[in-house]
Amino acid sequence: MRPELTISHVADFYRRYPGEAVTFYTRVDVQRVLPALTVRVSLPPGLEPEDSRVVAGAWEGDGNALLEVEPDEGGSHFVWRIETPAGLPAGSRYEFQVRARVAPTGEDVTLESRAAAVCDAAQRAAEETVAIAVSARGRYLDYLPALYHDDELMSRFLMLFESFWSPLERQIDHLSFYFDPRLTPADFLPWLASWLDLTLDERWPEEKRRRLVCAAVSLYRKRGTRRGVQEFLALYTGKRPHIIEHRAENFRLGAGALLGPGIALGLDNKPHTFTVALRLPPLPALDEEERRQKESDRRRIIESIIESEKPAHTSYNLRLEIER
Repeated sequence: MRPELTISHVADFYRRYPGEAVTFYTRVDVQRVLPALTVRVSLPPGLEPEDSRVVAGAWEGDGNALLEVEPDEGGSHFVWRIETPAGLPAGSRYEFQVRARVAPTGEDVTLESRAAAVCDAAQRAAEETVAIAVSARGRYLDYLPALYHDDELMSRFLMLFESFWSPLERQIDHLSFYFDPRLTPADFLPWLASWLDLTLDERWPEEKRRRLVCAAVSLYRKRGTRRGVQEFLALYTGKRPHIIEHRAENFRLGAGALLGPGIALGLDNKPHTFTVALRLPPLPALDEEERRQKESDRRRIIESIIESEKPAHTSYNLRLEIER
């Protein structure tokens, strides 16, 4: 059974030093109509709250989001109560943000923040926690003589450089992932494809663009062949097409036979022509006009694939059938 509430609770950084700021982001999705909602974000001792706000919400008009801050033994609880006269609509989304600063500490600690969403009517709830690792001193001290290891001023001074360089170090440590089409960030896909002289169509979904880059070398080897066209179309559509090459099936010779340039043997045969037959699932759409537009766009992409992969001297017929 689908849950009535789902919640996500993340942080912008998962490793921090004393004095540095960390921001928590909370998202709540309402899957069914609810009368009201209470969202509670808890910060543990060791995190000093600085700011909180509603980032986005789906309620409009006479809806309300009220914030209450409840300090509790060094920690803090941020509580938003959301309600509307007509109730919270299904599919609505609410996003919150809490900013805090890491308090001084003499030892390495792990601080956990928890977010919970509760429907007041029946106490239906969802919750999630996120952990922040706090280092009492900078790692760069390990590269200095032992004389400096207990020097707090030197530790804090080196933390400045470490906070600048740590993101770059993490990128370098994971550099190999940037060259893997399955793992590289989506923004890097066109750059990675350019290494293979491949231009990605932005209309393709991200997952299909990743598979295309993975298969590019293999497809280049089969370019201009029936198998190459089939595999390229299968990457985009998810269905393997049936390709019919038109050959002379009705061979006749006699007094009326005429052969010459542009003439194919047999009846109703065109030279260097093939037919691509594809049976595809219907596309999701809100109305018939949108469906026709999406199917037209899909057909144009399929045609562009065939044009790029077929032998230059050939022509083709495209036959699409939509599954019912």
